[in-house]
Amino acid sequence: MRVLAVVPARGGSVGVPLKNLERVGGVPLVARAVGACLRAGLIDDVVVSTDHEGIATAAREAGARVVERPSELSGAVASSESAVLHALGTLPEEPEVVLLVQCTSAFIDPDDLDAAVGRVLDGQADVVFSGMETYEFVWTGAGAGVNHDPATRPRRQDREPHYRETGAFYVMRTDGLREHGHRFFGRVAVQPVPARHAVEVDTPEDLEIVRALAPFVDEPLPIDVDAVVTDFDGVHTDDRAYVDSEGREMVAVSRSDGMGVALLKRSGVRLLVLSTERNPVVAARARKLGVPVLQGLNAKETALRDWLAIEGLDPARVAYVGNDVNDLRCMALVGWPVAVPDAHPRVRAAARVVLTHAGGAGAVRELCDRVLAARPESESPAEPRRVARPPLRVKGAPVRIGESLVGPSLPVYMIGEIGINHNGDLEIARRLIDVAADAGCQAVKFQKRTPEICVPPEQRGQMRQTPWGEMTYLEYKIRTEFGRDEYTEIAKYCAARGIEWFASPWDVPSVEFLEEMDVVTHKVASASVTDHELLRALAATGKPIILSTGMSTIEEIDRAVEILGTSGLVLMHATSTYPLPPEEANLRTIVTLQERYGVPVGYSGHERGLQISLAAVTLGAVAVERHITLDRTMWGSDHAASLEPSGLEHLVRDIRIIESAMGDGVKRVFPGEEAPRARLRRVPAP
Repeated sequence: MRVLAVVPARGGSVGVPLKNLERVGGVPLVARAVGACLRAGLIDDVVVSTDHEGIATAAREAGARVVERPSELSGAVASSESAVLHALGTLPEEPEVVLLVQCTSAFIDPDDLDAAVGRVLDGQADVVFSGMETYEFVWTGAGAGVNHDPATRPRRQDREPHYRETGAFYVMRTDGLREHGHRFFGRVAVQPVPARHAVEVDTPEDLEIVRALAPFVDEPLPIDVDAVVTDFDGVHTDDRAYVDSEGREMVAVSRSDGMGVALLKRSGVRLLVLSTERNPVVAARARKLGVPVLQGLNAKETALRDWLAIEGLDPARVAYVGNDVNDLRCMALVGWPVAVPDAHPRVRAAARVVLTHAGGAGAVRELCDRVLAARPESESPAEPRRVARPPLRVKGAPVRIGESLVGPSLPVYMIGEIGINHNGDLEIARRLIDVAADAGCQAVKFQKRTPEICVPPEQRGQMRQTPWGEMTYLEYKIRTEFGRDEYTEIAKYCAARGIEWFASPWDVPSVEFLEEMDVVTHKVASASVTDHELLRALAATGKPIILSTGMSTIEEIDRAVEILGTSGLVLMHATSTYPLPPEEANLRTIVTLQERYGVPVGYSGHERGLQISLAAVTLGAVAVERHITLDRTMWGSDHAASLEPSGLEHLVRDIRIIESAMGDGVKRVFPGEEAPRARLRRVPAP
């Protein structure tokens, strides 16, 4: 164990009795602190030190280990450091770094924890604490300036910021804490956190503030429920109605809701629509979604209570989505009250979760995605049983492919697309693997076909000039297709070069072949997006899937994603023009796909040059795939739009430079600026 987080959580509290068990966003403060630590990638273990059984129970349920805190270390005058040192003394091994994490801070970002831990592990500091940038003037009660001269009032832009200690977390080298007995020693640095994360709970008023902020500040984590119940108007619709000259009403809904509901039903989650509205449009939409509906109700909470009893559901594992005051009683019955962002203020205040999409604009789809993110893939009567994949967090959580994690804020996953550029020659394939490995790619990709299936009947007999003489198109495809012997050699060679390999299967037998070869992932070629039989076979493997989206409409991608599921899925933006002209690259689609499907999105390019691929990385592409060749003048259809060895080497090099240049978004004065700052600033900072 290298990094340990200790959460001191006494049962006693002067300002707010049993403060650490108070719920914010439906979760006890101690569980929120534990959850933030568990989601941080660099923290190995989490311990809660407490003298209260209720806090211990909440901590264990949240996933922490519990250390019983002795009474002499549990009083109001006991220091937090004493609790940390006591917890360290109960462990069989000493961590290199220890964190003191406070329950009184309701909003702790795991990324901030990781950033602070990384600075200590890297030797940049001995202690890093959370601080909020401030330009406030501080006074004593006697009217004296603490951090300023009252006679001088410099403008904000003329002042260096101070940092207010938030109390959320302190990251320390363990040996330094033991030596000094205090949280501050050696080289101390600040981990800046935003103002919305800097509210501490010391008084009942503070508790009211963080409860009001929670729906807007909390990261959209998965919602683990067994059933979803929704109001109709204002949730499935934007709460408006269109009335024609005959007095008939029409409403607008989001088409994306339909796929979300279908995925939710397939996962086994129960659904119900409850509405006081009597208009037949409610039942019509429910029929379209395939969801039961109870409408024309005077007391929705009575109908909900009866439905929960009939279905044998635990109310604590049910979500209810509402938007107006007549939903409040239903929201009070369930464990997950949810509101749309434009809901009545009382409804937003009662919600455990406030969605980011408005009613009629994807609210239902967003909820479905968050519920699905908490559930493994399950058996569906319409499809073969899938091997369970680990659930993903919302908005592009990483996908593991072989030895690599692919996702936001991680190194771009570089794929050298060999495809059919080996021209049926195993030696050329080996040389291309060398090109990719030498350039720093993580993987190479091939294409696998059963020619007798993939070549259309009308093309099989067509004659074609090839390097091996004139032959039919079917004979040519068979001649250039690798079989078991070749791929066995490819697998061995890739293992020796330390690079992954996989392929795009074009038919179901090819999926079975690649499964026998135990590839780390499968790639869906753009041409196969609408081959639903192939997609179902791929989904049944349980492997991570990379789905290319060239030559596809958004509706075709919707259906493909519905079949494949979003767990373990990486989308690749692509335009299937060879070679690709810049005006058809449409790189902003990367962002569109990220927002619509909530999965990592990469880029598969067919352009000449490097600029478009590099731009894709700056827009958030988590993977880049480019065709590679030994020589663009070689015989074959894909060589002209491929990168030669030097081009691939430059591409990988430049992408790694871009990654380091993206930074963390925190404005600061860097070491290289200090000398010119001192030399060129005419007016020094006060």
